Amino acid sequence: MHKITTSDLPSRRKFLKQTSLLTAGLSLSLTTAQSTATGISPISAASVEAPVKAAFADGDISPEIGMESPGNYGKGYHKTFHDPCKVRVSAFQSGENKALVIGFDALAIYQPWVDEIKEGIGKRYAISKDEIMISASHSHSSGPTAMVMPGQYDHANPFIQDLAYKQSSCADPKYLANTKKTTIETALKALEGLEDVEIGIGSGNEEKVSFNRRFFMKNGRTYTHPGQLNPEISKVAGPIDPEVGVVGAWSKDGKCIGCIVNFACHSTTNPGGISANWVYYMEQTIKGAMGKDCVVVFLQGASGDVTQVNNRNPYKNRSGEEWARFVGANVGAEAVKTLLSIPRGIHFPINSTRAFIDIKRRIPSKENVEKSLAMVKKSPDEVGKTDWVFAKETVMLDSWVKQKPSHNVEIQTIQLGPLVLVSNPAEFFCELGLKIKAESQFPFTFPVSMANDCVGYVPTLEAFSSNGGGYETRLTSYSNLEITAGNQIVDQSIKLIKRLTPGSIPHFEKAPPFKGEPWNYGNVPPQIQ
Repeated sequence: MHKITTSDLPSRRKFLKQTSLLTAGLSLSLTTAQSTATGISPISAASVEAPVKAAFADGDISPEIGMESPGNYGKGYHKTFHDPCKVRVSAFQSGENKALVIGFDALAIYQPWVDEIKEGIGKRYAISKDEIMISASHSHSSGPTAMVMPGQYDHANPFIQDLAYKQSSCADPKYLANTKKTTIETALKALEGLEDVEIGIGSGNEEKVSFNRRFFMKNGRTYTHPGQLNPEISKVAGPIDPEVGVVGAWSKDGKCIGCIVNFACHSTTNPGGISANWVYYMEQTIKGAMGKDCVVVFLQGASGDVTQVNNRNPYKNRSGEEWARFVGANVGAEAVKTLLSIPRGIHFPINSTRAFIDIKRRIPSKENVEKSLAMVKKSPDEVGKTDWVFAKETVMLDSWVKQKPSHNVEIQTIQLGPLVLVSNPAEFFCELGLKIKAESQFPFTFPVSMANDCVGYVPTLEAFSSNGGGYETRLTSYSNLEITAGNQIVDQSIKLIKRLTPGSIPHFEKAPPFKGEPWNYGNVPPQIQ
């Protein structure tokens, strides 16, 4: 299914039927009267007379062999190379308004470093922070941009510093500096290469590669990854979002110069060694159809509880490279079908908004801290590796929360005609992303997670109830916002979206009226002899 015209909008319900968060309808515009009535000031669309310009570029940000491999609460190191990690850049301009959308093949990115990149771009090109969105693909096979940042625990005593810097996964200052330099250069290349283009926006549907990893169990609790075919599973605890959101740009000579793809699935297929993860195979699939010069920018959707792992698969699950290829090629194929099916246009108003919410952290209890401190003073073998790791995280969080008891969470929107990208810095639960889609007045709404910063997992409120639980609700130095954070982010996202007025969806050129005679090769009676 490919959404092409306004008449196709009801088919969005197909993507949202897994959740009870549907609204009564999907409006195509927000009038000034509606905005005034709700106390929200609208943002005027850019002049529809200004044709859109676009450019794409990418750069290699592969880490070195021996650098840390992120994605865990302990140390791990890269030993082999599979495929390049990239920074992927898309730039747009309509009139005076610009938008720069950057995707990293990275586990996570953090706000101070993101601001350094935005400021570095702004010093050399007239573009504001509001107009730049930067997100991570959450690749678990990428370079060391997370989790403990350089200097983060310099305030702490030597014991806690040892836990943070010697016993935990850490970002690499050298890698951060090189990646920042490459990102600024790649972004400037795109901005300086803006050209007149045709844009197409649409979405497809891919349901075979992603699965919610949380399940209600017969004991009344919720488990994350309870185990394939566990007989104690009662039912799945959350939805998936099968929508493959796509933006494509074509040059005047009809060449597809680049595309954006938005999809919700953890990048945890790990094909072996340094890798963009399944995003690599998605990119290869799209390039195979659209041309080797087509730059592919991936934006991670609301995938906090969604992975490639099917816990109810009656057959053996794939692994490694086979899994990465399966997920990436299927998502890429759906993106290609969409790119080949959507109409294109040249008038796309561009706008951007952002806001910050100060969200408190969950504070570990004194008893929990004392118990955890006693555990981490023993060896992991003595107390159990898993218990030791989460005890370490509790002790680190107790130190960190005293320095930073709340987090200034950034929510951002970028509008491109009938599309709105709405970002947050969380591993955002899928149900929350679907709620934003359901309440958006835009024909196309693509949630972007892990953007502009990182705050760890943000589950639904239900996940913290007496029937909740699971890995994503654990209290760690990485993931610790108060339990209402998801609702706060959803509400602020919707407020920002409501300030914008959607642009129109392009339409295919109508066929000319029939003239003349039928094809004279074909208008003949059957010939027997």
